[in-house]
Amino acid sequence: MEMDMGIRERIARRAAQELKEGMIVNLGIGIPSLIPNYLPSDMTIMFQAENGILGLGKSPEKGEEDANLCNAAGYPVTLTKGASYFDSATAFAMIRKGLIDVTVLGGLQVSEKGDLANWMVPGKRVPGVGGGMELAQKTKKVIVVMSHVNKDGEPKIVTACSLPLTARRCVDLIITDRAVIEVTNQGLLLTEVMSPYDVEDVVSHTGAPLRIARTLKRIE
Repeated sequence: MEMDMGIRERIARRAAQELKEGMIVNLGIGIPSLIPNYLPSDMTIMFQAENGILGLGKSPEKGEEDANLCNAAGYPVTLTKGASYFDSATAFAMIRKGLIDVTVLGGLQVSEKGDLANWMVPGKRVPGVGGGMELAQKTKKVIVVMSHVNKDGEPKIVTACSLPLTARRCVDLIITDRAVIEVTNQGLLLTEVMSPYDVEDVVSHTGAPLRIARTLKRIE
């Protein structure tokens, strides 16, 4: 299903709450790219991009875009104080060395074991898996943000991914338009439910078993 901007922003706002002072963070395209807009103004987060930037800031105001300054997806960005540039090889070396604290990626499917499929739908032409493979395997914490079901109403959280994998057992947290779910050694743990949905709705639209947290929260 397609999400309107309000829902996408709500997911991004919730994902921003997972970031802590001083972290180095890489953001995927789509919903993840909205996250810098929802951080406290006094919080210092260094956003890294595969095209060779450390210190990405909020999206520029309309009309103030710099054609020479973009993220890895080619969208215009701003810089924060202390930002730096380097070549793409150095950017990927940072990722492969495990220096990124958190990556937030979009998803097509996530399995109950934390497998991620987010780069290809069979039959559609795509440029390739890109940097998502390295980020999913090497980042200290992987957060996936996505709609809870696809355009046909089918669950995107499943027992086993049917789409080509980006990486195995890599996802730590899933944030959707309906819920926040942790991936644990004991399976998927539902920790938050997004209004107007309820637990029953989330469970019925999830294609894998869910345990319910004792401290389950409801986000209005």
